[in-house]
Amino acid sequence: MVSRAEAQVLLRAAMGSSEADFRSGQWEAIDHIVNQRGKVLCIQRTGWGKSMVYFVAAKLMRARGYGVTLIVSPLLALMRNQIEAANRLQLNALTINSTNTNEWDAVRRTLLADGADLLLISPERLANDEFVTGLLQPIAARIGMLVIDEAHCISDWGHDFRPDYRRIGQVLERLPNNIAVLATTATANRRVEQDVGAQLGGNVQIQRGPLMRGSLALQVMQMPSPADRLAWLADRIPELPGSGIVYALTTRDAERIAAWLRQNGINAHAYHSDIDSPERERLEQALSANQLKCLVATNALGMGYDKPDLTFVIHFQTPGNVVAYYQQVGRAGRSIPLAYGVLLSGKEDNDINEFFRDAAFPPEWQVESILRALDDAEDGMKVRDLERAVNLRSSQIEKVLKLLVVEPRSPVVRIDGKWFRTPNAFVMDRERIAHLTRQRELEWGQMQEYISNRRCSMQFLANALDDITSGPCGRCAVCLQQPVLSVETDPSTVIEARRFIRHSEMPLQLKKQWELSALKQYTSVFGWRGLNIPQNLRGQDGRVLSRWGEPVWGALVAQGKAAGRFDDQLVSATVDLLRHRWPEAARAAWVACIPSLRHPELVPDFARRLADALGIPFRDAIQKTRETEQQKQMENRYHQCHNLDGAFSVDVDLCYSDPVLLVDDVVDSAWTLTLTSALLRQVGVSAVLPFALATTTAK
Repeated sequence: MVSRAEAQVLLRAAMGSSEADFRSGQWEAIDHIVNQRGKVLCIQRTGWGKSMVYFVAAKLMRARGYGVTLIVSPLLALMRNQIEAANRLQLNALTINSTNTNEWDAVRRTLLADGADLLLISPERLANDEFVTGLLQPIAARIGMLVIDEAHCISDWGHDFRPDYRRIGQVLERLPNNIAVLATTATANRRVEQDVGAQLGGNVQIQRGPLMRGSLALQVMQMPSPADRLAWLADRIPELPGSGIVYALTTRDAERIAAWLRQNGINAHAYHSDIDSPERERLEQALSANQLKCLVATNALGMGYDKPDLTFVIHFQTPGNVVAYYQQVGRAGRSIPLAYGVLLSGKEDNDINEFFRDAAFPPEWQVESILRALDDAEDGMKVRDLERAVNLRSSQIEKVLKLLVVEPRSPVVRIDGKWFRTPNAFVMDRERIAHLTRQRELEWGQMQEYISNRRCSMQFLANALDDITSGPCGRCAVCLQQPVLSVETDPSTVIEARRFIRHSEMPLQLKKQWELSALKQYTSVFGWRGLNIPQNLRGQDGRVLSRWGEPVWGALVAQGKAAGRFDDQLVSATVDLLRHRWPEAARAAWVACIPSLRHPELVPDFARRLADALGIPFRDAIQKTRETEQQKQMENRYHQCHNLDGAFSVDVDLCYSDPVLLVDDVVDSAWTLTLTSALLRQVGVSAVLPFALATTTAK
C-alpha cells in the first residue's frame, strides 16, 4: 500500500517546495487509483491540480512495476503543458501526434521496450488502425493506468463533444479488467457526470469539488456595436496589469481584433486553428513569458493552456454555454490574488451561436448520400473518391464518417485507407439529435440569463455547473454594485474603431490547383494540362471589401443584393480601398465583371459606376453561356469546377491586354474568379486583379 507520506514526497518534488501539501481530494483520488486500482471521475475547478493527481499516481505505479500510463488528451497545447509538467517529476513522457511523425518509430521502440512512463495521444489517434494494431494492442496488457483528460468530451451532453472520445469504451474493453482509470474535467454538470460514468463502465468514484474561483472578478457588459467593443478593448487593456486572453467566436474576428489592438499600440496576436502548430506553440510560449500583452483567440486556445498568473480573460462575444465560458474565463487568476473576467455581449452573438448549433450534427441527407455511395463501391472508397460521388467537402465527409464509425454496430469500416459499407443497418437517431439540439438551445438561454443576472456572477456559474454549495463571491460587479473595470470609452477611440471596421477588407486568394477532370469542355478547347494552374493563367491576389451581412459594408451588400442595386456608398468604399490600401490596384487599366443570368444588371451596373469613378473604361468582356447552380451550393473542388465547366466565355475583341480589375459581388469558393481569370489570361490579358464586395465564407 502506498502511504500519503510517500505520495507527498513526490508532490513536493514536482512543486519544488518542501512545504507543499495535497489539496482536498487529491490524495483521496491517488489512493483510490493506486491502492484500490479503481476508477475515479474528478470534477474540480481549473487550477485545482488534476494533472498532479495522475502524475503522482503514474510515478507511484511505475515504481511498483506497472507499465506506461496512457493519457488521452484533446489538444496539442494541453499535451505540451503536460509533458513539461511530467518532466519536472522525472517522468519520461512521450507523445504521438500529427506534428511529430518523424519521431513515431522511436516512440514505438521505446514503448515496446517499456521505456516510457507516460504516452499522450489525442482521441483521434484511437481511430487510426495502424496505431491500434501496431502499438496499442502489443502494450495493452502492460498499461498501468488510463487517464482521460477533459473527460466531458466523452459525453453527448458535454459542451465540446468529440465523437472519437466515444472510442474510449472500446479501448477499455482491450485493456486489463483491473486497470486504474482517472477521468478529469472542470466542466461537468450532473448530466455529464452520469453520462461519463456510464461510458467508463460504471463503478466510478465521483469526486466533485467546489467550483468557485475566489481570485476572479467578473463583469458583464452589453455592447451591441462591434466598434464600441473594439474601442473599450483599446482603452482598457493597456490599463490592466500583466497579460491575458481575448476570446472571439470566429477566426475572422480574432484576426480583426488583434489587428485593431496592434494598431493601438497593444502587443497582441491572433490564435486559431488555421495557424500551424509550431506557430501556435510559439505564441503560447510568448504569452507565458509575458512577451505579448494578449492573445486574441478562438476556442482553439482553451483546454489545458496553463499560465497561472494570467491577469485577464475578456470575451468579445458570448460563448454558447456556461460550461464553455467557465472553462475559458477560468484560465485567469490561478495563482494570483486578483484577475478579471469580462464578458462583452454583442448583437451578432445569437446568429454566430445558432450557426454553430446548426452545424453540430450532419444533416440526414449527407449521411444517406455517403452510405449510398459506399453501397455501390465494392472496392471501397477514399475520401477523395467520395468527394466526386457526393457534393460534400472533405471535412463534411470526414465528420459523417467519424460519427458513423464510433457507433456500436457501425455501418462503415476503414481498411487500408479506404472506407467500406458493413452489413449493419443504420437509422439516424432523429430523436437524440433533436433532444441534444434543444439542450444546446437551453444552454444558450442560460448564457442569456447570465448576461442579465442580478445576483453574484460567480455563484451563478457555479450553480449552473451543479455546485450548490457556493455563496456570493464578493468580487464581481454584481456583488460590488459597481463596475469592476470602467465601462467608459473615449469618443475619439470609438470614431477610430468605426473607421477601422469600414477598412476591414480581406485578402482574396485565387486557387493554385484545379480539377481538370471536372473541366472537360475547357480542356478540350484550350488543351489545359496538369494539376497546378500555370502561372500565365493565374489571377493575382485580390481583395474582398467585407464579410456578408457584417457592419458596415457587408450589411449594405446584403441590402443591395436584395434590392437589385448596390448603393453608391459601396462604390466610394471600393475606390477608397483601391486607391489607398491596395497599391497593386493602380495597375488596372480597365474593368470587367462576372455576369449572371439570374441578375443580369446587378454586377455590371456596379462595375460601370466603379469604372467611371476610377476614370477607366468598363468592358462587358465576359459572357455567361449557360445557367449554373449557385456556386455556394457546391461543396468541394470537383463539383465547384464541374458546375462552371463551359459556363463562361470571353470576347477577345472587347479585351485590352492591359491589367484588368475583375469585379464580382459575392465570392464563395473563389472558383468563378479563378476560372474567369484563366480565361482572360488565355486571350492575352497581362494581369487580372480580382475584387469582390463580400465573402460568405464562414470563419
